[in-house]
Amino acid sequence: MHTDRERCERAVRSKDARFDGWFFTAVLTTGIYCRPSCPVVPPKTENMVFHPSAAACQQAGFRACKRCRPDASPGSPAWNARADSVARAVRLIQDGVVDREGVPGLASRLGYSARQLERQLRAELGAGPLALARAQRAQTARILIETTALPMAEVAFAAGFASVRSFNDTVRTVFALAPGALRERAARTGGRAGAAAPARTAGAIALRLPFRAPLTPGNLFGHLAATAVPGVEEWRDGAYRRTLSLPYGHGIVSLSPRPDHVACRLSLTDPRDLTVAISSCRRLLDLDADPVAVDGQLAADPGLAPLVHEAPGRRVPRTVDAAEFAVRAVLGQQVSTAAARTHAARLVAAHGVPVDDPDGGLTHLFPAAEALAGLDPASLALPKARRATLIGLVEALASGALRLGPDSDWTEARAALAALPGFGPWTVESIAMRALGDPDAFLPTDLGVRRAASLLGLPAAPAALTTRAAPWRPWRAYATQYLWATGDHPVNRLPA
Repeated sequence: MHTDRERCERAVRSKDARFDGWFFTAVLTTGIYCRPSCPVVPPKTENMVFHPSAAACQQAGFRACKRCRPDASPGSPAWNARADSVARAVRLIQDGVVDREGVPGLASRLGYSARQLERQLRAELGAGPLALARAQRAQTARILIETTALPMAEVAFAAGFASVRSFNDTVRTVFALAPGALRERAARTGGRAGAAAPARTAGAIALRLPFRAPLTPGNLFGHLAATAVPGVEEWRDGAYRRTLSLPYGHGIVSLSPRPDHVACRLSLTDPRDLTVAISSCRRLLDLDADPVAVDGQLAADPGLAPLVHEAPGRRVPRTVDAAEFAVRAVLGQQVSTAAARTHAARLVAAHGVPVDDPDGGLTHLFPAAEALAGLDPASLALPKARRATLIGLVEALASGALRLGPDSDWTEARAALAALPGFGPWTVESIAMRALGDPDAFLPTDLGVRRAASLLGLPAAPAALTTRAAPWRPWRAYATQYLWATGDHPVNRLPA
């Protein structure tokens, strides 16, 4: 979008928050870059230049605005709607792969040379993988500076910087303040909308996760709460809580819906996991979606329009771990939600890694595929065919024959899943929707979808419904959420 100057200028003049994250405005006279919704008086037209990413602005020598904090904008929804190499690279960078494995590791995961990947990212984002990772490190450092009492040296290494000197230089360059001054300023102002809210409780990091309005939280949090696996997840005091398995340790997150953000509280055993934890939470709640584009297309269908107008901004409840969801999808085949939770809870109790929850309630991490690969099929209280399906899945995941994650090619992953015994279209598309994040995943054979279709006067037969749903592409996963919402089920509403 940053190449459409007229459209960008209109968004800046109207302070349109819907375009936050789509592009960034750099002001030549001040050397500052902003999000489109920045509350300050818009600059003169001739002084504005537009960039596709915060990293591109920083690389061009601009520093972040202290009012609108553009580095805390929602991510561009383009990366959630695409599965090409650039989108997969962005998702991997958001998960901290460059900090852990370097650019060669990132390129290797995608099957490209480092030079090829550099060219592709620069062409679309105006910055290469190192610049994108640096921008993310700066944002992580700011959150840690403002929300914790960690010494600055610990903040530097937790944010992924190789030295305290590079940390100091980057913070000064990006935010025009030294790290100490940034912490003092946060203490005085008490945080701003879309930014971290200072809360220096020992061992906990509190921040706000921004999103594009509108957002209907009922089906999002309702689904997560209704399907929560005891010991791993729970709904308590208006918040969804769960354990997280992270590269350097583990964590516990609490997520609460608010009118203009999601309140996030993280307890981490290693602060180096902050970037990955935030990325996982945003992916779980589908916070980088573009509800205006989604709802605009779906509402053009007379059959869906009343549902969209009644509760716009439905998101797709996703997952923090694709392999975990795949296991849970198999456990949920042809059984009730309660039965699926019971089966999953047994696996967790027998094979999950115990964790200490200071607030009580959460007891384990969901077991990794490697921990389940040696399962004795006879120990599973499942039908024989489903035992074979589960064993086949965990063995494929543990061996690396099946890869599910931010770098997955959606088409290849679907083919690999379909080749496993016991994987039909419903299971494959459920994993594509919630674990891989494909916005066009569709479940025409799902009983709830078919009931909703009949209620709305749409064809209920899977083949006919698939044909009827063609105009909904590429947002059929969101259409599924609207169809499911017609049923009276706990997944469709916030718990009491």
